[in-house]
Amino acid sequence: MIISFDKEGGGSITLNKIYPNADEAVADIPDGATVMLHSIVGPGGIPQNLILALRNQGAKNLTIISGNFNLGWVMGRFLPDVITSNILVENKQVKKVILWFAMLERVMGVKAPLDQAVARGEVELEIVPMGTLTERIRAGGAGIGGFYSPVGIGTSYEVGKEKRVINGKEYILELPLRADFAFVRAHKADKFGNLVYRGTSRCTNPVIATAGDVVIAEVDEIVESGELDPECIITPGIFIKRIVKVPQKR
Repeated sequence: MIISFDKEGGGSITLNKIYPNADEAVADIPDGATVMLHSIVGPGGIPQNLILALRNQGAKNLTIISGNFNLGWVMGRFLPDVITSNILVENKQVKKVILWFAMLERVMGVKAPLDQAVARGEVELEIVPMGTLTERIRAGGAGIGGFYSPVGIGTSYEVGKEKRVINGKEYILELPLRADFAFVRAHKADKFGNLVYRGTSRCTNPVIATAGDVVIAEVDEIVESGELDPECIITPGIFIKRIVKVPQKR
């Protein structure tokens, strides 16, 4: 943010959220940070350039909050250019993951890097049901202190969790999730950071964008403020601190 003053003492604020590249956008992520990002199956919506930049930056002891990144890893076996958070695991940068899916071997018979690291005791794994995880992120973004959910009652998921009976039905108390840094992938941004998504890449990116202290968006295109149709803006720019344009492949 640039602050300037005119001759009469009046001030003006110019927001400069655009970073020249992903490397500079993630340069200040410290060891021990919590990073939240979208990752489900295919490459759509995964902030691949920011993940790669974080791998190159080398921050250690990270906690990653995501959907899953093992199915994306399988996709990468057929599409070698696909990047997932498994490269952070392989680079020994991750101490804990909070996901709704892991342990790929049980369903597909192959061991992803995350599965192997968990089996060796190198990475702590916390599994949260998919809808519950998304709602915990939404709660974190909305400033809600928690919520009660019936999902997991009567299973091992309820062990050690606070429960309450409401109208004769048992519920589990779920706490909000926030992150020090959040990575999102969008189609377009204006210079203020308003975001437009395309297709399935929208998915959980908008809710993740609300739940990070520093939210970094990688986008295909950056336009002038006012150029985006306000009816198409999904993430308001007030949530976005940094914008990076995805480099075009030659």
